Amino acid sequence: MEIKVLGMGCAKCSLLLNHTRQALQMLGWNETVEKVDDLDQILQSGVLRTPALMIDGQVVLSGQTATAETLRDLLLHHRSNPPQKR
Repeated sequence: MEIKVLGMGCAKCSLLLNHTRQALQMLGWNETVEKVDDLDQILQSGVLRTPALMIDGQVVLSGQTATAETLRDLLLHHRSNPPQKR
């Protein structure tokens, strides 16, 4: 699973990164979280509002943060319902 937190380093971006890592810890998963702070990469991903969370190339959260518990549920949902390949 590829997990990315996109943002330019604001407090909310850091909070989303920390909560995502906490959610993974709660689940006992060993996935790493990539922090993307390069504006060109963020724009190429189609994200217009940060912070944003991408899982396997799909934006699942944008313009807000979430609790570790909410992110845990989001990760579980994504794992059981992966995006369809085109």
